[in-house]
Amino acid sequence: MARALRCLEAAFALYFVSHIPITLLLDLQALLPAGLHPQQLTELLRWYATTFRDPMMLHPPEWFKAFIYCEAALQLPFFPVAAYAFLKGGCKWIRTPAIIYSTHVATTLFAILAHILFHDFSASEHLGPQTLRERLILLSVYAPYLLIPLLILFTMLYSPQYNQVEKRKRR
Repeated sequence: MARALRCLEAAFALYFVSHIPITLLLDLQALLPAGLHPQQLTELLRWYATTFRDPMMLHPPEWFKAFIYCEAALQLPFFPVAAYAFLKGGCKWIRTPAIIYSTHVATTLFAILAHILFHDFSASEHLGPQTLRERLILLSVYAPYLLIPLLILFTMLYSPQYNQVEKRKRR
């Protein structure tokens, strides 16, 4: 059991470490002025959006921009802290921040996934998934960002290592 938890913690650390460059180099392009990122990164974002038919990254609706602002202001500072805690392992102090993070991200991802599944992109002038297959492919890109936070949440809530109440010593 301890070994499985250690593997989960390593996966969580990798998730948070990998999220730092993704946020800085790709996600924030939706908020920052054009031309601020190197041309190669802009082209990479365009390639991604075209390949996976993701209009939200090139022409983000206001609600999606709000999620990116939250990612920049709240999540980005948390990524290195969480990566450290999970890489070190057994840091009980990460429990409450990880619960807050995972519930926040899961909530935003439900809205994003619903938009991908149910929005009528044919009425839009922007690129978007048109077929069920295209919607499922785009859904598969976003799904890990729901599944991993849910796994973090369940680990924080149900793992004996993280949900034990520590008794304070009397002086």
